Amino acid sequence: MSVYLDASVLVALFTNDPYTVRADTFLRANALVLIVSDFAAAEFASTIARRVRIQTLTADEARTVFSSFDAWAGRKTGWEQATTADVATAAGFLRRLDVALRAPDAINIAIAQRVEADLLTFDDQMATGARALGTTVLDA
Repeated sequence: MSVYLDASVLVALFTNDPYTVRADTFLRANALVLIVSDFAAAEFASTIARRVRIQTLTADEARTVFSSFDAWAGRKTGWEQATTADVATAAGFLRRLDVALRAPDAINIAIAQRVEADLLTFDDQMATGARALGTTVLDA
């Protein structure tokens, strides 16, 4: 089974986060093909940089997190590039007034759908929107 990891899962895997144990336990217990996109990686980087700015991580800790993430992603995941078609699909999702999504969440869902992967996220609103759009969301 292919599983697309959003930034909430990536952050949990590489920092001390409320979801760290859940993410680690789930990924260790399941044989999965992990998919990460450049877009999710950018969201991950944004979150880590924000933690430096608000001083919950030091710059040295952030550099270690980035290095660990890059090595892990290179060894353990399939890497997907976001496409203009993903953005167009996400824009269509956002025009559906019955689904409450933020643009980054819609882009991640569009990528997951394109690569035919289930979605792993700790963002409840994103999970609800993804399910409404026909994406399988895994419970970790």
